[in-house]
Amino acid sequence: MTHHCRILSAWLVSILACWLALATARLHEVHAEAGDTWRPRVVVPTKGEVWPQPRNQTKSSNTLSLDENTFSFQYEGPCFVVQEALKRYRREILFQNCAKPQASGGATRRHAPNLHTHSINGHLDTLKVTVSHECEDLPTHHMDESYYLSISSNEESFISARSVWGALRGLETFSQLVYSPDGVSWVVNETFIYDEPRFPHRGLLIDSSRHFLPMESIMDTLDAMTYNKMNVLHWHIVDDESFPYVSKTFPSMSEKGAYDPEIRVYRPADVQHVISEAAGRGIRVMAEFDTPGHTRSWGEAFPDLLTTCYKEAEPSGKLGPIDPTTNATYAFLKELFTEVADTFPEQFVHLGGDEVSFDCWKSNPNITDFMAEIGIPGDYKKLEQFYIQRLLKIVQGLRKSYMVWQEVFDNKVEIAPDTVVHVWKEPHKEEMSSVTAAGFNALLSSCWYLDYISYSKDWTKYYACDPHNFTGTPKQKSLVQGGEACIWGEYVDATNLISRTWPRASAVAERLWSPASVKVTKETASRFEEQRCRMLKRGLKVEPENGPGVCECDYIV
Repeated sequence: MTHHCRILSAWLVSILACWLALATARLHEVHAEAGDTWRPRVVVPTKGEVWPQPRNQTKSSNTLSLDENTFSFQYEGPCFVVQEALKRYRREILFQNCAKPQASGGATRRHAPNLHTHSINGHLDTLKVTVSHECEDLPTHHMDESYYLSISSNEESFISARSVWGALRGLETFSQLVYSPDGVSWVVNETFIYDEPRFPHRGLLIDSSRHFLPMESIMDTLDAMTYNKMNVLHWHIVDDESFPYVSKTFPSMSEKGAYDPEIRVYRPADVQHVISEAAGRGIRVMAEFDTPGHTRSWGEAFPDLLTTCYKEAEPSGKLGPIDPTTNATYAFLKELFTEVADTFPEQFVHLGGDEVSFDCWKSNPNITDFMAEIGIPGDYKKLEQFYIQRLLKIVQGLRKSYMVWQEVFDNKVEIAPDTVVHVWKEPHKEEMSSVTAAGFNALLSSCWYLDYISYSKDWTKYYACDPHNFTGTPKQKSLVQGGEACIWGEYVDATNLISRTWPRASAVAERLWSPASVKVTKETASRFEEQRCRMLKRGLKVEPENGPGVCECDYIV
């Protein structure tokens, strides 16, 4: 290299070094302005903030310490649900922490800084819990989930609720207010909260037909729902692919229709265990037996229940939807749904009614002859209407209310006034407007299909979807019961049910619980990050949703 080249090279290196220094300095300035001097683009979790955000909350910077060895709940009531919840929170949730292992080579493990400074202003020995109304064992659609919570250094600290369900929600809130500033001690800020949900129905649909979900996965789902104050497990328990529900009336349906009739089934004791564990967490279990479509697995045991498909005037060997033309069909359905009504105490049964293909019905000469006899030749929507109306009468006779997918409404089936129409298609705003304008209750899921995964943080789009965001009168808005996140099972099983659902469903949970005025802000993202870290600490393998970051316990799950 010549002398001039060496000078030019040194000059270029100096220029590059200066540019890098300026760029680095500016990067630090940007993150300092953003309040994050730790790492670029990292959402730092809050500590001791509540998810979903309460309706009214006043929080002081004063803190009270808690001793995990001596702290206790004081409850003198007789309600079993509250007694068991207090044991569960005290034993399994309230003072859960994770060890801080050493990095390799003995170096101290790098962890997120504590950005919360505090001074101790007192000590919290006891939290009093009171329930003013009678005990309840099973949650209902109209249950009262409101509560008051007061944490004070100079007055009695308490959770006060009218119902056991409000007490459960208050307990979850209290458990989130308590945090560890240093991984060793425990504190809680002086706080006053009045809280109640915006919508009565805040659900999650799970699908145990496309892939069987073991009991452990369902129990984890119930825990996650509890941590997010969701209150309806919509159990899409059977479908075309498999029939894992063990029917006492028709045991051959699971014997022939399940993936494995010995292992991959839900026996009566399993179903009752799910219902019991859910009830203890204030969660309703609503079963869905979708008909007349989505019933291929039913035909493994009862092929005559389904329609025989034809090709060129001969049976093709394929079966289609339930045959709506025979009295034997409705006798079968009455027996099955009588069992379902007895098994599931929930007032609502989801009857499905979506995605019915008419091709097989059109091909079958017995079907077309029947349609001509009853005066609806060629009108297959009216044939579906004929079937659905007979099924609805059966369910009404069992003193159950029902929920249906929106196609039942769209096809102008005559439905009962208290029917809940479940909206899942786009454009959902127009559908919500139409359903409520007709005077029916509505439930939204269209924008909360969590099995539709995408790159980057998609929780904000779930958060932005509001069930009341449609053109309608106040009366129409009052008919909106809430919504459900749906995690369909085509590509979901026990390996990814929790990680794919959470914390994305947490965004839906806050939208359905908190006031409409609560919007996405930087603080919301930090609370969301804390909620994700909190669920990790409680043993759930939930995925990162805010991009790069760190949780205290992300290495132990």
